[in-house]
Amino acid sequence: MNAVAEIRDLRVEVDGRALVDGVSLRVTAGKVTALVGASGSGKTTTGLALLGEYPAGARVTGEVRLPGGPAGYVPQHPGTALNPARRVGPLLRDIARTRVRALPRRERRAAAHQRVLRALSLAQLPDPEAVLRRYPHQLSGGQQQRVVLAQALLLGARLVVADEPTTGQDALTKQRIVDRFAAVARQGIAVVLLSHDLDVVRALADEVLVLRDGRVVESGPVDRLWPAPRRLRTAEPPATDGPAELPAVHGPADRTGLPGAGREVLRVGGLTARHGRTTVLRTSALTLRAGECLAVVGRSGSGKTTLARCLAGLHRGHDGELLLDGAPLPRSLRDRTRAQLAAVQYVFQDARAAFDEHRPVLAQVARTAVRLRGAAEADALAEAVTTVTGLGLTERHVRRRPAQLSGGELQRAALARALLARPRVLICDEITSGLDAVTRRGILDTLAGLLRDRRGLSLVLITHDLGTAAALATRIAVLDGGEVVEEGPARRVLTLPEHPFTVSLLETSTRAT
Repeated sequence: MNAVAEIRDLRVEVDGRALVDGVSLRVTAGKVTALVGASGSGKTTTGLALLGEYPAGARVTGEVRLPGGPAGYVPQHPGTALNPARRVGPLLRDIARTRVRALPRRERRAAAHQRVLRALSLAQLPDPEAVLRRYPHQLSGGQQQRVVLAQALLLGARLVVADEPTTGQDALTKQRIVDRFAAVARQGIAVVLLSHDLDVVRALADEVLVLRDGRVVESGPVDRLWPAPRRLRTAEPPATDGPAELPAVHGPADRTGLPGAGREVLRVGGLTARHGRTTVLRTSALTLRAGECLAVVGRSGSGKTTLARCLAGLHRGHDGELLLDGAPLPRSLRDRTRAQLAAVQYVFQDARAAFDEHRPVLAQVARTAVRLRGAAEADALAEAVTTVTGLGLTERHVRRRPAQLSGGELQRAALARALLARPRVLICDEITSGLDAVTRRGILDTLAGLLRDRRGLSLVLITHDLGTAAALATRIAVLDGGEVVEEGPARRVLTLPEHPFTVSLLETSTRAT
C-alpha cells in the first residue's frame, strides 16, 4: 500500500538536547498509526514534523516526506488553532470557498455552506448552525476540537495528525471521538494519533510505536502489542471496578473532618452566565470550605470551565453572588484588588499557552510573587526555585524557555506559579487530562499533598473524569446542560447517586474503565 507520509531516521535537537533521535515511521491511507509514550517522550515533536513544524532553534536531520498530499492537525489544545476574533462560520466558510471555485459563481455560496455543515456533522457537532454564530471562546474545549477537525476535513487533508484528541473529554464523548476518527480512516484518510490513553489507542489504532526519551523502543500491529505495549505496562493506572472504588475518595474528607466542618471560604449564589445572549450556566448555591476539594464534573460543554472562569474573574458575562470570606468578589479581574487576585488562582488546562514563549519559565513563576505580593525579585526567585523543586522539577529545567519543557513539566510549573501567590482558592481546570498515567498520578499526589500540608488552601477541581474526582474530592458538584443537577459529599455522590444523569455518568465511566 502506498505511503501517505514517511519519516526516516529523524533527529530533532535543541541546545544539544535530542527531543527525537532516530525515529522512522510509515503511514498508509486509511490506517491509524499511534505514537504512545510518557510526557516528554517525543510524540508531539514527531507528529509536528509531519507538518514541517519544529521548535525554534532546532537542528533537524533525517527525511520527512508527504507524497499523499496535504496534512491537517488537531492540536491537544484546539483553541490555539482558531482565530479568537472571528466567529466559527466565516472561519470555515473561507476554507470551503477554496474548494468550490470550479462551480458557477451563483452556486458557490450555497455549496460552500453545505460543505461546512457536512464537515461539522462529520466532526459530530450537534446544532451546527448555532456553532457557526459563536466565537471560539464561546465553545467548550471539546467543541473547539471538533471545529478544528472540521477545518482539516474541509481542506481535503489526506493525513490528520491528532494530538491527544480525547484530552478533557468524558467517557461518552471520548467514545464518540474514537468513532469519528475511525470513520475518518474509513474514508481513506490516514490518521497519526498521539496519545497517552492506552484504551483509546487499543480501540482505534492499527499500528503502534512506543516512544521513550525520543526513541522508538517498541513497535508493531496493535493486536500483537496488546494487552499492553510491554514498555508501557508500568505506566497504566491500576484496574478498578469503577470510580467509586478508588481508595483515595476518603483522603481529603478524613483530613477536614465531616463535610462542612471547615470555615466557608467561597460562596456562589444564583449564578447565571451567558455567552452573548445565550445563557450557558445556571447554578444554585455552591460553597467551598477551608481545606476542601470541590470537584465539578460533567460532560464536555456542560459549563464546567465557564463556572471556573466566573470564579476567577475571567468571564464577566454573569449575574449572581460571589463571596470570598463573606465579602463580595468583583466579577472582573480588572476590578479585583491584588489581595483578591492572589486569593483566587487559576491553573489552565493548556499550560503551554499560559506561558510567554520568549521568557524562561522560572522568571515567569517568580513574577507572581513580585506582582501580587510585592516580594523582592531575589526573594521571589529563591521561593520559585524552592517551590518548583518541591513539585518535582529541577532548577535547570525551569531556567529554560517553555518550548523546551514537556507538557507535564509545564503543568507543574504552572501550578508552582499559582502557589507563589499563596492562594486561598486554587482552581485547576482539567490539568491532568492531557498527561500520561504516571505523570497524572504524580500531579494528583502533588495536589493531595498541598491540601494536606497547606492548611489555608482549598481546591476547585474541574474534571470530566470521575476517577480523578474520586482521588481528591471532599464534595462533588455534577453539571449537565449548564445546571448543577447534584451536589454533595464525594463518597455519597459516587456510591449512591440520586440524579439520573449522575447515574448515567457513573455507568459510562465504569464501562470505560
